[in-house]
Amino acid sequence: MELTLYAHPFSSYCQKVIVALHEHGLPYTLRPINDGDAAAEEEFARRWPIRHMPLLTDGPRDLVEASIIIEYLERYRGDAPPLLPEDGDRALEVRFLDRFFDNYVMTPMHRIVYDFIRPLEERDARGVADARSLLDRSYAWLDGHMAGRHWAAGEAFTLADCAAAPSLFYADWVHPIPERYEHAKAYRARLLARPSFARAVDAGRPYRHIFPPGAPDRD
Repeated sequence: MELTLYAHPFSSYCQKVIVALHEHGLPYTLRPINDGDAAAEEEFARRWPIRHMPLLTDGPRDLVEASIIIEYLERYRGDAPPLLPEDGDRALEVRFLDRFFDNYVMTPMHRIVYDFIRPLEERDARGVADARSLLDRSYAWLDGHMAGRHWAAGEAFTLADCAAAPSLFYADWVHPIPERYEHAKAYRARLLARPSFARAVDAGRPYRHIFPPGAPDRD
């Protein structure tokens, strides 16, 4: 095992993988991207021309896409609890929830964030409004889903929670979860208290000044 992660500590999808690495207690080398390391940038581009983080290498093997990387890491988890259940039906639920957080929380959150980067004349007010509307529907669904649950798929922390942690962390910054959704808000608080994600959040603190909409003074 020679794990190297090409990533940025403040990136949501990178944090998703970092949480899994922490959950399994796996050692890895971080090669920072977009943080002034020219050699890492060059190697990253050579290994993955699409240049979307994160990229995990294991010796000569390259793996991309956060969910795929986390599934790959399961082979190295040792005695740590699995992040993907062995039972087929439970695994399907976890994979669905992983897709829910990526597609219906992480994606609209990114749409709002990226709009802040654009010049004023190129901003997409309709796209941002649509993203906020999707987040509203996602928060409402999640609140009902989390009633009576500790983690997304039940009592065990899984791949779904690895996705949920950075998704809800940043989404609540750009489009706050309404107070009435107490189950969703409590779930986000539990994720922030989880040691594996707390470490990821702390590693990203020095970069909060670069958050395009402006990072709130909390969390």
